[in-house]
Amino acid sequence: MRCTLFPRCYAFALSLLLAAVPLTLCAQGADKSKEPDTLVLSNGDTLHGTLVQETNGTVTFHSDALGDIKLDWEKIQSLHTSQAFAVLGKQMKKRDKHAAEAFPRGTVEVANGLVTLHPENGATIAPIPVKSAQVIVSAPELDKELRHEPGFLEGWNGAATAGATLVTATQNSYAVSGSVGLVRTVPTVTWLDPRNRTSADFSASFGKITQPSYTSGGVFTPATTTKSSILHFDAERDQYFSPRMFALAQTAFDHNFSQDLDLQQIYGGGLGWTFLKTPIQEADLKATMQYEKQQFIAGSTEANQNLIGSTFSVNYLLKLKLVTYAQELSFIPAYNNPRAYSATETNTLTFPTYKNFGFSVGTLDSYLNDPPLTAPPTRRNSFQFTMGVTYAFKSKY
Repeated sequence: MRCTLFPRCYAFALSLLLAAVPLTLCAQGADKSKEPDTLVLSNGDTLHGTLVQETNGTVTFHSDALGDIKLDWEKIQSLHTSQAFAVLGKQMKKRDKHAAEAFPRGTVEVANGLVTLHPENGATIAPIPVKSAQVIVSAPELDKELRHEPGFLEGWNGAATAGATLVTATQNSYAVSGSVGLVRTVPTVTWLDPRNRTSADFSASFGKITQPSYTSGGVFTPATTTKSSILHFDAERDQYFSPRMFALAQTAFDHNFSQDLDLQQIYGGGLGWTFLKTPIQEADLKATMQYEKQQFIAGSTEANQNLIGSTFSVNYLLKLKLVTYAQELSFIPAYNNPRAYSATETNTLTFPTYKNFGFSVGTLDSYLNDPPLTAPPTRRNSFQFTMGVTYAFKSKY
């Protein structure tokens, strides 16, 4: 009888060996992709970790021992990554998902002031000077920003501010104020073309001054109370059809006791243009057509108005290391009643102090041209100055 066990075992072992060879090679490739990135400083020190990104000449590198480190290109001798990155050069004017296919990608090699990419397909990409590499970002991060939308509670940036004053003397007075401002731009990074932007702002201020009753020279003077109350809320949705042009829809609600304004409602839509945009400052010009309804406190119902008008506004934002300055100017004419126009100006200076906390100083100046006749007469202008503690919300998307 012929024994067939040995040949069968031999063939089975050979097949296992042949199957193991490509698996071993794949594992080696996978292990290679998991190798730490290497950064050599200009003084010769070497860091092992992960390149997070580079933006406008600032390289963020994560080391398990030191955490996130931010360095300028001048302090880096060389850099090598095992993961694929995309490079966005300063000459790239269009930066949306349709243009993303043209972004050069590959593992990164930086030396002698040049960024060299090594794509998976082995194609040759001309070295890019570090001064022209405005952004270096991982391929997964780029795809997330270009092709996905953050959840409803994700991607918001903004701040909340609160302040209070209490005085007890011949007159007793108190004043409290607070505000919350939130904005979300998609993509959530500034180095890609925006697709949409959503913003919401709320501010409130309440105050009261009380003069107790008294008798002087036999004449009794009753107690008096003066109060102030200012409320504002607005929301806006911008949809971009070019990197700097967008269509917008907005609404706004205002209450101002000092101006006898019970409630002003605005619903409108229009166009906007970002005429200034740099890494530290941005300015928008907006124009809308809108419906506006004004309801007054002490005036007769005839004083209430339904208006067709516009809002012409300029928004400016400046971000520096030690201060952030925001300004908004708005002019609101009414076409069916030329006398019923209004205007507002807000200015806010925020000084960061510790982590997300800061100190803010702000002004709110509003003008209502056609308030109803009251006794005592209502002033057309209202000015408010506030100071408070600010907490900044920063996007985690």
